[in-house]
Amino acid sequence: MRLEYLRNVVVGGFAAPALLPLMLAVSAGLGMAQAARAASPPSEAQLTRSAARIEADVRFLADDLLEGREAGTRGFDIAALYVATRFRQLGLEPAGDGGSYFQRVPMVRGVREREGARFVITREGRDTEFAFERDFLPGVNFTAGAADVTAPMVFVGQAVRAPELQHDDLAGVDVKGKIAVLLGNAPKDFPNDQRAFYASTSEKLRELERLGAVGAIFLGDPVNEQKRPWALDAPNWRRPGMRRLDAQGRPIDDFPGLGARISCDVRLADAIFAGSPYTAAEVFAMLEAGTLRPFDLAGTATLATRATLEKVESRNVVARLPGSDATLSAEHVVFTAHLDHLGVGAPHGGDAIYNGAQDNAVGVATMLETAHLLGSGPARSKRSALFIALTAEEKGLLGAFHFAAQPTVPLDSLVANVNMDMPLLVNDVSDVIPIGIEHSTLETVARQAVAEAGLTLTPDPFPDEVVFIRSDQYAFVRQGVPAVYLNGGVQPRDGSDGGAAFIDFLSHHYHLPSDDLSRPIHWLGAARLAHVNYRIGLAIGNGRERPAWKPGDFFGEKFGR
Repeated sequence: MRLEYLRNVVVGGFAAPALLPLMLAVSAGLGMAQAARAASPPSEAQLTRSAARIEADVRFLADDLLEGREAGTRGFDIAALYVATRFRQLGLEPAGDGGSYFQRVPMVRGVREREGARFVITREGRDTEFAFERDFLPGVNFTAGAADVTAPMVFVGQAVRAPELQHDDLAGVDVKGKIAVLLGNAPKDFPNDQRAFYASTSEKLRELERLGAVGAIFLGDPVNEQKRPWALDAPNWRRPGMRRLDAQGRPIDDFPGLGARISCDVRLADAIFAGSPYTAAEVFAMLEAGTLRPFDLAGTATLATRATLEKVESRNVVARLPGSDATLSAEHVVFTAHLDHLGVGAPHGGDAIYNGAQDNAVGVATMLETAHLLGSGPARSKRSALFIALTAEEKGLLGAFHFAAQPTVPLDSLVANVNMDMPLLVNDVSDVIPIGIEHSTLETVARQAVAEAGLTLTPDPFPDEVVFIRSDQYAFVRQGVPAVYLNGGVQPRDGSDGGAAFIDFLSHHYHLPSDDLSRPIHWLGAARLAHVNYRIGLAIGNGRERPAWKPGDFFGEKFGR
């Protein structure tokens, strides 16, 4: 019956464009009436009701009462209890540990200490000592707490080794027993996928440790300094860092061979490169031209770091909406949004609470509305849906990596991840920005869902930010699970400059106390995004085939199952 219907709506060998959404919905296994509803944009009344629910959730999660929802704090625990209660209210099954809504995430928390931290360069018997906070900040050694290293320095460019692109920043230089000086990101002429992967700090440190380096100095550069000045974030040095713990209680991804690591202001570049083959200005010119090369630096560096370590526990909040098919319900579409933010920190404008309204109370509330739409729709999807409010994203995607490594359902049952993180809904836009759809067959699903919602797609306007590896979907990608993540768009319906609004938020409010409820949030835009994610989830849940990586895709070949 469905095949006959599909034959009848083909006009002259091509599907009539207006009927394409309906055809795809029917072919995905929906009934005719349900398919028609799924293919129609949501009504104003539907959007208004969704917007009201989203606003109510955000106003609680971003309230000062929760003190910024930092992982491992009472404020986060209140937020987690709230989300679990909302899951229960929506009729979702608990899918955490021991029949609860919570999955334990064991971690170690490290708080830097000013006393004993040092960065000194010694040349020709003369010491140049730099100031804590103003010039440099030590990283946390999560294994030992304290570390002291004195060794020669070597510049290693961006510390990127990409053999498939014939690029090796470490070629021809010996880093063993030395302190590596490196710049952030990856070469700007790399394809975006490879640039995202190789920009990862963890990938760089893993390779430097393997080659025998004993310390690392992360140096800022003029371009990134202009985007995010050192002085803006340095006062928050007291904010704790965290690492997950393995079954033996050891920190994961701590790289203990690199005993001491520091970050320093770009202003220190002249002092670091003094007496070396290239000046700081020449190095930054090479960075811009894509011609960086490694070389030994003059003198030695002394790095000392001190931190107070404490074992802590936080929780992912996990719920399940069972699918309707006896067989396919064993598979899961995973919806995620990180619940944590930055807590209480250095005051800005008289405010010290980093509420994280856009980042990511809006994302969590959008996920909750997506769960409401899937659970209250005319029919359940065949596959089950898993909803996870993740902890410690701001500490390095720790909650996501923990769940992806130790899921509360079988790992091979995870067919796709739909992530929601800081959608930046600052005005009424007619588009959404897709992150990661080009990697898998989720592109077809996402494009269709966006069209059905009456919106358009805009390519990522900031590809150099390599967002695909900087949010929770990346933990699932590394387990071979195709993922998609949609941001709010940059095309306001009133014709104003949406890109300027994006840049203004990232420059003046991102990771600052002003990301709070005093700033505009377009609630109807959040509702539209929830309806798009609902349609994506419905299409994946009813699809005959699992989403698959595209042939030759970089991430699919590196991590695909």
